[in-house]
Amino acid sequence: MKFVDSAVISVSAGDGGRGCVSFRREKFVPKGGPDGGDGGRGGHVWLKTNSQLTTLLDFKYKRHYTAGRGAHGQGSRKSGKDGADIVIEVPCGTLVRNVATGEIIADLTVDDEKMLVATGGRGGRGNQHFATPTRQAPRFAEPPGKGEALELEFELKLMADVGLVGFPNAGKSTLISVMSAAKPKIADYPFTTLVPNLGIVRYEEYKSFVMADIPGIIEGAAEGRGLGLQFLRHIERTKVLALLIASDEEDIAEVYRTLLGEMERFDPALLDKPRVVVITKMDIAPEDFELPSPGDESMVLAISSVVGTGLKELKDELWLRVSSHESDKKHLERREEEE
Repeated sequence: MKFVDSAVISVSAGDGGRGCVSFRREKFVPKGGPDGGDGGRGGHVWLKTNSQLTTLLDFKYKRHYTAGRGAHGQGSRKSGKDGADIVIEVPCGTLVRNVATGEIIADLTVDDEKMLVATGGRGGRGNQHFATPTRQAPRFAEPPGKGEALELEFELKLMADVGLVGFPNAGKSTLISVMSAAKPKIADYPFTTLVPNLGIVRYEEYKSFVMADIPGIIEGAAEGRGLGLQFLRHIERTKVLALLIASDEEDIAEVYRTLLGEMERFDPALLDKPRVVVITKMDIAPEDFELPSPGDESMVLAISSVVGTGLKELKDELWLRVSSHESDKKHLERREEEE
């Protein structure tokens, strides 16, 4: 399935039905009072998350969504039926923005979450509501309301625990393929990965975490060079970052600084995430290779996805940091509830 992580659609809630102008007509009541029924409400437009969806591809083919119109009122005080609502399913991790205002309407991250985005127009009231002692035969009804209409921009940000970050050909795809059941395309040339890949990493007997392999960073990515924003948004939600650097890079320290710089230019908050520096391709490193110092408190681990060196230690460290993040999050939520 093709991966699509942004889309723009238009949605229109249904208009309300007209209120009815009608008068009671019975055999022995020649001048019956008003009995016009109300129009039905127009259908609403809802968004709903579905954890089985992983792409916004469907919205590239269908861009317009319209809810049902409310039925008109009838005589004998009969109200029209409400218009049919429509529910648009989106993947978990979808950010919803109003195109006209730029306002973020919702950040939908929980499965089966439902949100109203366009309200149907109210039904017009029938003439029965407008009779008074001095106006016993009103020949008008209330006009119906218009349904809301707007353009929505969807932006999908992957829901992963660990994000793999690195230059093209740093070994991200190979690592995710050996640590999970994901089967990304792997080859010895840059930009093999053109879309993000997700893999579930099993840990011990009943534990697991989700790892995301994203397309490789190039210098200037934060300004839109190369794949630019198409991948940087996918590390915003991750709990832990693993910065992969190949052992055969000429200047590992410079590569590390460049990766941090690109992340900082895109969103400085990325530098606050827990991170691990992973030196890859140790199977081709010379015997006298020395692990570099990152110049900060980041842990440095050496691995070879080909022969399996260091993979257990890496998995242990990633699990420790993911689980620690969850523990801190729950503690913060409990403290906020107490306050």
